[in-house]
Amino acid sequence: MYDRILYPTDGSDGSEAAIAHVREMAEAFDATVHVLHVVDTRQFTLGLGGNYISGPKGYAKDQPSTEDRKRELEERARPFVEELAADFGGIDTVSAVRAGNPHRAILEYIDENDIDLVVMGTEGRTGVERYLLGSVSEKVVRLAGPPVVTVRAEEE
Repeated sequence: MYDRILYPTDGSDGSEAAIAHVREMAEAFDATVHVLHVVDTRQFTLGLGGNYISGPKGYAKDQPSTEDRKRELEERARPFVEELAADFGGIDTVSAVRAGNPHRAILEYIDENDIDLVVMGTEGRTGVERYLLGSVSEKVVRLAGPPVVTVRAEEE
């Protein structure tokens, strides 16, 4: 029924809360777990990191290109994702790192890898914070083709 399970993670308490559910589902269905970390680049601007020279068009002297920065951030995140995938023991895993808008990158990964089920954590934002920041989990639930199981982090 479920051959490919996607576990998107950002290392937060919400995503860590989903690990046990991912493991149970993968074992029950003998599925492969795809561990995906998305480096959030929504606030990524040319002027970040110093050496920003303002001008009519904005100009950054000696700054790496946006694509170079994305690749660098992806490479920094890769050990985290590979270690997390290794923690699933005998379960087949695939690890991936993407850079971009998190919900869009997750939806693209779902389509590219023919994912059957998504299991992800949620931070449970409410009120103004949810309105202003949005919820990656909520967007994935609304827009994904396969079923999405969300797991809320336990309150302390």
